Amino acid sequence: MIEPHLFMLLPFVVMLLCIALLPLILQHHWERYYHWVAILLAAIPVGYYALVLKQPRRLLHEAGDYFSFIALIGSLFVVTGGIHIAVRGHARALKNSLFLLLGGVLANVLGTTGASILLIRPWLRLNRGRYRALHTAFFIFIIGNVGGALTPLGPPLLLGYLKGVPFWWPAIHCLKPWLVAMVSLLAIFYLLDTITSRGERQIACESEDDDAELTGIQGRRNLWFLGIILLAVFVEHPPFLREILMLTAAGASYYFTPRSLHQLNSFSFRPIQEVAWLFLGIFATMVPVMDYMQAHAAQIPIGNAAQYFWITGGLSSVLDNAPTYLTFVATALGRHGFSIENPAQVGQFIAREPLTLSAISMGAVIFGALTYIGNGPNFLVKSIVQQSRHAAPGFFGYLAYSVPVFAPVLGLVWLLVFR
Repeated sequence: MIEPHLFMLLPFVVMLLCIALLPLILQHHWERYYHWVAILLAAIPVGYYALVLKQPRRLLHEAGDYFSFIALIGSLFVVTGGIHIAVRGHARALKNSLFLLLGGVLANVLGTTGASILLIRPWLRLNRGRYRALHTAFFIFIIGNVGGALTPLGPPLLLGYLKGVPFWWPAIHCLKPWLVAMVSLLAIFYLLDTITSRGERQIACESEDDDAELTGIQGRRNLWFLGIILLAVFVEHPPFLREILMLTAAGASYYFTPRSLHQLNSFSFRPIQEVAWLFLGIFATMVPVMDYMQAHAAQIPIGNAAQYFWITGGLSSVLDNAPTYLTFVATALGRHGFSIENPAQVGQFIAREPLTLSAISMGAVIFGALTYIGNGPNFLVKSIVQQSRHAAPGFFGYLAYSVPVFAPVLGLVWLLVFR
């Protein structure tokens, strides 16, 4: 087991502070040099592990995870960029809520990443002229995170499936907390969207009041490429075949998609470039944080499902929720003398402690929505919204939405399921 020096946690803290503060105080400089910030901070743990700890294999493992992450995010970004969902009219609170509900359900079919990238553009069009930071935040909450908790088609539950958790296990054992969280979030959104639209309704024409409707889908051939990517998620051997299939599907999609469709979607590679550079820094600086946490996991006072829910969730909000989920699943297994690398022992643990695994799963999924860096789709959605010149709250502005909104939601999930 690797135990890095405590000071090696500082690059990750600095990375978070840069993402949070520099766009506010040095916006133009940040937009020009953010990739250099990510590279320089990533170089610190890379040098430490390679030259001081002599653990280059640990870096190679993380590099492989980063490549898999970017291959999935990037391929979905390219393929969905060639699918144009045409909508007409303007949505108000009721149809917006129905859109988020359907998007949350679809996230269990396409994964949270696929659903987020596919639906964010029509979401922007439905709310043109009245789009607020509120709409960005709740889209990320529901479609990018909480909605997709019933299948392992996206982070973090995919990692559990690859370690032996049955495919339909979350749909059975996470249904109740999923319903509590979804209903709560939709009710809060409906209330807030109704309040913000009252003044708008007074000046809007009656013909434009909540007359939103779907008029068609262009680029349907890309649905086949989308299917290839989703099936490739479950390919484990040989190494990197999964990523090759994803990138090949993305390349074919981009080649065969007419330029006019990309123009309709205002498609460009800038959002995925920003995500790739920033998550390079996050993945690299996160290595010593995860290793330090694993080395001291036995000292964390966890004794029941409620504690797993809060501790897994709290760390998932500031670390990427996928490795955090896997760390606490491994910790819970270890406390029973089981190994996460043994599928038979994973099965025994699931049969013995279903509520514990449900608490870890929902903690990682729900809390991943609390910050932009809690889950992969969050930052990508923010970047797409900013590119389209709509309202995307900054790091602290997003927290101003997520913390008060999720406080009652988390309390309800804990009280009704994990207490």
